[in-house]
Amino acid sequence: MKLGVIIPVYNEARLAPRLLERLLQTPPPTFTLQTDERRPQQHQTPITRRVYLVDDASTDGTRQWAQSLTSDPASPVRVLLHDRNMGKGAAVRTGLAAALADGEACDIVLIQDADLEYDPADHARLLAPILDGRADAVVGTRFGGEAHRVLYYWHSVANRAISTFSNMLTNLNLSDIECCLKAFTREVAQQITIEEPRFGIEPELIAKLARATVRRDDHAGALHRARIFEVAVSYAGRTYAEGKKITWRDGVSALRCIVRYNLLR
Repeated sequence: MKLGVIIPVYNEARLAPRLLERLLQTPPPTFTLQTDERRPQQHQTPITRRVYLVDDASTDGTRQWAQSLTSDPASPVRVLLHDRNMGKGAAVRTGLAAALADGEACDIVLIQDADLEYDPADHARLLAPILDGRADAVVGTRFGGEAHRVLYYWHSVANRAISTFSNMLTNLNLSDIECCLKAFTREVAQQITIEEPRFGIEPELIAKLARATVRRDDHAGALHRARIFEVAVSYAGRTYAEGKKITWRDGVSALRCIVRYNLLR
């Protein structure tokens, strides 16, 4: 089984190398493989992990660092470069296309920000519902009781309002649609075409995950709604002085995206 980790990067020369180092030092999760149906012998099989690092035309030295990663042909990191800055959504779209290409064909795709607000150590927990066959997509939540840095109150109020509005239209019950740790199977990923170039990708993904369908072996090939799980993750948020990029304008854009991708499609 192959896992594709998509990392969109823009002007993170200080943190992106640390994030990648931490990710590569974190062993990929394992999944249970039953090799003989007649004898219930199960083996823990490691997952093959490929990293798709997409530099979105950085100007602070991040691009040069990313290009230096291509010197090792045995590296599990594939570097993709944008000629101009297009936004996080566009970078994830580029990484997703690479992860699903015929030569890559990742079984599971996970999105990880490059700024160390989210810890790669949480990947195993995030992926567990997919690996044990319960889920087709998993959304992280920063409000599930895991450790998190205490920051802006009004950000949390806005996030809850955005999540509630999204839930009203998707009929899901998510607590944190803006959480940037999300994972889904290839079958689900192949149904998603990312259109939002910036941070509107988060509510767009939720709307499209809510409509995704899958075929299950035990249901004669019939289509069923994708099973979506929510998993608590830790969060080490940044201040604006430390490089946080999202603003109130992105909150307004999130409301627009919720309407667009749930009511106008």
